[in-house]
Amino acid sequence: MEEMKQLIDKAKKIVITTHKNPDGDAIGSSLAFFHFLKNIKKNDVEVIVPDSFPYFLYWMTDADKVICYDKEKEQADKLFSDADLIFSLDYNALERVGDMAEAIKNASAIKIMIDHHQDTQGFASHYFVDTDCCSTAQLVYEFIEKLEETKNITKNVAECLYCGIMTDTGSFRYPSTTAKTHKIIAHLIDSGADNAKIHQAVFDNNTTDRLRLLGFALTNKMKVFAEKGFAYISLSQDELKQFNFKKGDTEGLVNYPLSIQGIKFSVLLTEKEKDISISFRSKDDVFVNEFAKTHFQGGGHFYAAGGKSDLTMDETIKKLEKLMMY
Repeated sequence: MEEMKQLIDKAKKIVITTHKNPDGDAIGSSLAFFHFLKNIKKNDVEVIVPDSFPYFLYWMTDADKVICYDKEKEQADKLFSDADLIFSLDYNALERVGDMAEAIKNASAIKIMIDHHQDTQGFASHYFVDTDCCSTAQLVYEFIEKLEETKNITKNVAECLYCGIMTDTGSFRYPSTTAKTHKIIAHLIDSGADNAKIHQAVFDNNTTDRLRLLGFALTNKMKVFAEKGFAYISLSQDELKQFNFKKGDTEGLVNYPLSIQGIKFSVLLTEKEKDISISFRSKDDVFVNEFAKTHFQGGGHFYAAGGKSDLTMDETIKKLEKLMMY
C-alpha cells in the first residue's frame, strides 16, 4: 500500500478507466476517485470510458467531463500515452474495455487495478482486489482509508461512492452487503451524501418509453420455467426500437423474474448489432459466474454475471433452454 501511495504522490498525469457499458458502480467509483485525487491536489486527472453511460447517472458532479473513447479516440489516445499512472476500476481483464484495450496495454504508465470481480487477469502492475466485496465503490473507499485520507471524502466523493455501492448491491439487498458496507454508507451520509436524493436520481428518473418497455418485456417477453426455478426475457433490436431505446433502459430488468416465487435464476438476452448481450442473475444456492464463463464467453460474480452469444437470438434461446433443462 505504501508503494501505491508513493506512486500517487509522484504521478503528474493520472487517467482513471472503467469497463464498456459503464454502470452505476463503474461511473460512481471512477468519478469518486477523480474527485478524491483532485482533493489531494492531483490536478491533471481524467476519466476515460469505452462508451457512453446511462442518462440517470449524469447527475453526478463532473459526469459531463468524462471522456468517451468511441467519440474522442484521438484525445483519449494522447492522454493514455502521456499518463504516468493509469487506474483500472471495476474490471479485471482488458477485453472488458473494448477498443480501449490496446491503448491501455501499450501505455508506458504504471497500472493499478481496483476491482471486485472473479478471475483477475494480470495486466496491471499493482492490485487492490477483493472478490468478496460488494462493489468497486466500496473498494475505492477502503483504498482511500488505507491511504489514511478519509478526511478528503467530501460531498462529491461521498455521493459518487454512495451511488456505486447502492447500484451494485441492489439498494443494499444482495448477500455481499455486509455490516462494514453499512458503516461505510453511514460515513458517506455523514460526509454529505443525500441518500434519498441519490435514490430518486437513479431509480425514480424513468422516461415513459422505459416504463412501457418494462411492461412489454414482462407481459410479452418473459418465459418462466417454474419447475426449474428459471426464467428469461429476450428483446430484439426491433422491439427495443419500438420503445425508442436509450442506453440504460434495460438496467435492472433482469432482476424482476427473481421476485417470482421459486425463481432462482434469471436471464436477460438483448440483441445487439453483432451479437446477443446476456445478463445473468441468481440467488440462494444458485451461482451464475461459472455458467456464464463456460457457456457464454462471460463471467462475473456468484449472483451476477454477463456474457454474450455469437449465435442468432433464436439459436441462443434454444441453447439456453437446452442447458437449463438438465
